[in-house]
Amino acid sequence: MSQAYFSWILRQRWLVVALSVLLIALAASGARFLGFSNDYRMFFSEENPQLLAFEALQNTYTKTDNVLFVISPKDGDVFTPEVLATVEWLTRESWQIPYSLRVDSITNYQHTEAEEDDLLVADLVEEAESLDAQQLQRIRQIALNEPLLLDRLVSPDGRHTGVNVTVQLPGKKLDEVPEVAAFARQLAQQAMQRNPDLDVRLTGLVMMNAAFPEMAQQDMQTLYPLMLLIILVAMAFMLRSISGVLASMLVLVMAVFATLGLTGWIGMEMSPPTTSAPVMVMTLAVADCIHIIVLFLQGLRKGERKEAAMLESLRLNLGPVFLTSITTAIGFLSLNFSDAPPFRDLGNMAAMGVMVAFVLSLSFLPALLMILPVRPGTRPTRGQGVMEWLGDFVVRRRTPLFWGMAAIMVLLVSQLPRNQLNDEFIKYFSEDVPFRADTDYAVEHLTGIYLLEYSLPAGGEGMIADPQYLRQVEAFAQWLRQQPEVLHVNSITDIMKRLNKNMHGDDPAWYKLPDNRELAAQYLLLYEFSLPFGLDLNNQINVKKSATRLVASLKSISSEELLALDEKAYQWLVDNTPQYMQTHGASPSVMFANIGHRNIRAMLQGTTVALVLISLILMVSLRSVRIGLLSLIPNLAPIGMAFGLWGMFVGQVGLALSVVSGMTIGIVVDDTVHFLSKYLRARREQGLSSEQAVRYAFHTVGTALWVTTLVLMLGFGVLALSDFELNASMGLLTAITIGLALFADFFFLPPLLMKFGDKKK
Repeated sequence: MSQAYFSWILRQRWLVVALSVLLIALAASGARFLGFSNDYRMFFSEENPQLLAFEALQNTYTKTDNVLFVISPKDGDVFTPEVLATVEWLTRESWQIPYSLRVDSITNYQHTEAEEDDLLVADLVEEAESLDAQQLQRIRQIALNEPLLLDRLVSPDGRHTGVNVTVQLPGKKLDEVPEVAAFARQLAQQAMQRNPDLDVRLTGLVMMNAAFPEMAQQDMQTLYPLMLLIILVAMAFMLRSISGVLASMLVLVMAVFATLGLTGWIGMEMSPPTTSAPVMVMTLAVADCIHIIVLFLQGLRKGERKEAAMLESLRLNLGPVFLTSITTAIGFLSLNFSDAPPFRDLGNMAAMGVMVAFVLSLSFLPALLMILPVRPGTRPTRGQGVMEWLGDFVVRRRTPLFWGMAAIMVLLVSQLPRNQLNDEFIKYFSEDVPFRADTDYAVEHLTGIYLLEYSLPAGGEGMIADPQYLRQVEAFAQWLRQQPEVLHVNSITDIMKRLNKNMHGDDPAWYKLPDNRELAAQYLLLYEFSLPFGLDLNNQINVKKSATRLVASLKSISSEELLALDEKAYQWLVDNTPQYMQTHGASPSVMFANIGHRNIRAMLQGTTVALVLISLILMVSLRSVRIGLLSLIPNLAPIGMAFGLWGMFVGQVGLALSVVSGMTIGIVVDDTVHFLSKYLRARREQGLSSEQAVRYAFHTVGTALWVTTLVLMLGFGVLALSDFELNASMGLLTAITIGLALFADFFFLPPLLMKFGDKKK
């Protein structure tokens, strides 16, 4: 059946090439529907409990998506007429940012004072350019002693200040985030033009959202061409065949276009993780081509006709190429167990691309090679002589190699526990990315972007004015301020203490919580009526006045430290407050801290399912339970060894690396399948001994294996150059795993087969 199909392919070569191009063009046309996701929520499934908790909190209060302008005067003094005038201007202009809901700064901070029995509420800074030294000193003193401003909108040394813009995105258009980011960047440039003696940096969740598609587009513009160039150079150097290189390049380009087009037809959105899918498809597609072309060229060098050489190459490679393609696709499809939707999309895209490449390599590639002039040359593919020597070496030294490789495997796998689960979403971007650099600067000099947000119920409608409730909230806020990880705590109790002082003639002795519920409610009502539009307390108090929001800003800490702090806070609430106040924190920081844990548990299930399916497929296709079971060792060991090496030199595993095991399980099987297929063919068809079969496998497929491994390592290694750290670390660890897989297949699998591959009487 297969022989007749391949004969038809070679006879109808022009028709096959034309149909292939037509079908790929049709599939690729779906690329016009592609869009880029620009919301950090894309990393969380709809049923993610931390996402649900955060959305419930945002539905109760105002949104926390924000743009933060960090303003740093070059002379180190915020409290000058020129700097305050710029802050005042930027505060006013920031209301023009699309979808802006609230703007907070030291200039429009609603400072309260008592005038006899009246409460005066006004901007802290008005007409900054006309302020004299005495007024500036007063503003400095108020700002640097106000808990709501210090370490949030002004640094303790008075050298840095911020303008925080709260944004409520409708979520109806894909260009909402880029629109806000572009407007904010324009304002920052205008502010620096107005006052060249200061620097303005941008951070916040909206700027992080904007950085995601920017990173994706940057990777597509840089990594794709680089990968094509690497493959071109590597194949030209190894194969020594211009036609073979040209045909292979067309196959992988067509596979990539088809993958992107099918993604558009299905309706999936591109995201930073999925930008690596085309690079993966390119590297995996070229592996199929190399196996077919290497054997084809070997046949031509033996004097065979083109058709005969191609038919023999297709006959020998049909089984292994199909097996490697289907097992690789299964490995990628296991990513559907991931709790992060972008990695599900990545798995589906890569699986589609692998199968498209499989079809093209067994139809378009041989047909095109029949059309193109092929000069095999007299010299063999580079490395052929080394493979002959290596086969003899492995056979001669099989016993020490077996025990030596087993010891290396055990040693590296034993280092697995040195890895710690850790994630910091700011570090998803390299230090060269402007958002990362500006955020690091903001955390170091002004305030933290990592948050813990709590909605603290008061036990009933209107009960937030209850003195006992306020004392419990104040005690919790004070406890948080004592934690070394906390930079700032925003609590309604700071406002209540200030109002109590104001209503007692600004006597500092009355800077404490009111003892009377009715009095506290009156203070709060009077204050709310005095606030201007857009600066109300909806961001801190719910509509029924039955709960308040408390926000702790944190230093840049690891996910484990953040989760430990949240657990300590929850335990404090259990020990010191009524049951209805006991709650965990919610925020994007908490969501990202938990996603690694959830994803690793999910991917363990996915990898297990993939491993079972791949093992069953190998046993059936190789027609040997013994060989199928033996193949599990070189298939699983490289993953454990790679993570062991990672534990020795890095020791940190996050969201991206949690999917590497599922992704690579299908790829590392490829070398094993090709080696085993040639080994078993020599044993069954030619009746060779196990030692001779090992030499035959090295002779026929050894060169193709090390060439494809080199290309795969280079391909995934290219991802390590990405400024998006999720792609970079994932690509690097995958490249290490693939390299170790070839190491195991060359130096452990052959001794294993010679020792245990034959049935014992």
